[in-house]
Amino acid sequence: MIKSKKVKLFSKWILRLFLLFFAFSITPVIIYKFLPPPFTPLMFLRTIGLKIDGDPINLSYKWIPIEKMSPYLFQATLAAEDDHFMTHSGFDIEAMRLAFESNQKNEKKIKGGSTISQQTAKNVFLWPHRDYLRKGLEAWFTIMIEQIWGKKRIMEVYLNVVELGDGIFGVEAASQKYFKKPASKLTKAEAAALIAVLPNPHIYKVLNPSNYTRSYKYAIITRMGLMPKVSFK
Repeated sequence: MIKSKKVKLFSKWILRLFLLFFAFSITPVIIYKFLPPPFTPLMFLRTIGLKIDGDPINLSYKWIPIEKMSPYLFQATLAAEDDHFMTHSGFDIEAMRLAFESNQKNEKKIKGGSTISQQTAKNVFLWPHRDYLRKGLEAWFTIMIEQIWGKKRIMEVYLNVVELGDGIFGVEAASQKYFKKPASKLTKAEAAALIAVLPNPHIYKVLNPSNYTRSYKYAIITRMGLMPKVSFK
């Protein structure tokens, strides 16, 4: 009898904790369906890092609606990051399998199999470092944004918060920085040049790129030509 009461009490506490976690996690998801995130955890960490190093805090983050983005940005992003974005439900199992097999063969060069949805969930709600807790929460938030936001909003948020250079967040800030024009006016080559740095925007450069980055840009352009046109406008 005593054990039965303890089990019931424990179950109630577990249920309460789950409901509390659910409420805290779904609230920002609902808010960000309609409003731009004012900042992301990565922006916060970049600010702290600059402050610790004694450097001036100079982050650039400019939100624009998806209707003011060049369609070439969508094509380049899908070609480089997630060509099954429009058809999967948040996870690309085949890409994850291939990434796992590649990582088993070469542990020094880790590849990710994350979709745009997973990357958006991580960028907006979580910390950047890899660990099992983050991956579990990433999956949870990915499921929620797929169900609550939908593909158009996920793409809009992703392209607005992704880091495209030291302290440069979003395609509008990057377009103004590198090409002196709004993101709506980007050409195919310029859009591909921005997306080509996404593996590591602190190493790869949009302007004066390395031979590798330049080759990757042209590979993205080639893939763009082979993909069906996608419009979120």
